Amino acid sequence: MATRKLKPKSASAGKTRRMDINAVAKLARVSIATVSRTINHVPTVNAQMAKRVWDAIRELNYFPNTQARALVSGRSKLLGLVVSEITNPFFPELIQGFEDVAVESGYEILVSSTNYDPDRMALCIRRMLERNAEGVAIMTFGIEEPLLDQLTIRNVPIVTVDVGPDRPGFSLLKVDYRHGIRQGVQHLAALGHRKIGFISGPKRLHSAQSRLSAFNSSLAECGIAPDPAWLVEGDHTLEGGIAAMEKILGGAKRPTAIMCSNDMTAIGVLHKLYRSGLRVPDDLSIIGFDDIHMAMTTIPPLTSIHMSRHALARAAVLALRSHLEGSEPVRERNIDTHLVVRETTGFPHGAMQDLPISTRTRPVIARKK
Repeated sequence: MATRKLKPKSASAGKTRRMDINAVAKLARVSIATVSRTINHVPTVNAQMAKRVWDAIRELNYFPNTQARALVSGRSKLLGLVVSEITNPFFPELIQGFEDVAVESGYEILVSSTNYDPDRMALCIRRMLERNAEGVAIMTFGIEEPLLDQLTIRNVPIVTVDVGPDRPGFSLLKVDYRHGIRQGVQHLAALGHRKIGFISGPKRLHSAQSRLSAFNSSLAECGIAPDPAWLVEGDHTLEGGIAAMEKILGGAKRPTAIMCSNDMTAIGVLHKLYRSGLRVPDDLSIIGFDDIHMAMTTIPPLTSIHMSRHALARAAVLALRSHLEGSEPVRERNIDTHLVVRETTGFPHGAMQDLPISTRTRPVIARKK
């Protein structure tokens, strides 16, 4: 049986071609300095040379070393984002929007979560400083001003939500809680509700105070007096919604509608009502706040006050860029809210019993998906 001779392997066989700046320079027929200047978008690079560099980068599938670029340029091109928690779907949606806008603008992001813990907030700020973040968006809906001083003294631009000091390097995102909550209260009042409760977020948060204040003033506009027994403090979690609803159901009297300071609270309320044998909206109407993606898929789909995560993210990135790139910084940017009606709101229980049978139909309400 004839044996087949194996061809000797070449010295380069089996080796992975190294994709570095030298390979890009060789393929593009330019110097390493020209490659570096092209990658860093230096405007004086010859256009034809720059095209050859980018063609070589695509052909080699080369990924520039961002840390090396930072050493050369003196800029990290890194934006920090601090959020309250990751388990609430509102914040992952916010993070995704922030990253999308930042990457479009040529920045990377560093994300940290506080879990509503001041000690963790201090660690978040430290991470941002250690990684040389050029600007930081603190989207926790509550701030610790002494911690912000650590960023300020290092001239790191900051954007916060709702509240922040009026000094250079700060921008503020002002959420119009009142507009959306006012629409929600008026929607319930138009359906005939006069017994309306509210489950707030932690009252130490400025956003929770603002939402409760907007609720009370909207009730007053409709001539409805708030009942203290139906104003319950929650913690913006599903478990907090369950506990708050247990407290309300344990009272001597029950409201016909509940507004919640966020959607996770409202989902907890829906769960508790289901376990208690109560139907939504036949026994109680429910309105959430945030309009997270999950609100469309609850059973029944949740009526909620929409606050755009993408609008928050885009405004935060644009505010930081205005400080970093020499344009005129904008002190405040407004974030709108509006009601999205789905299927958790209806007439109060028993409100249709006095109507003739022929008119006992649910109202036709424009609904948004």
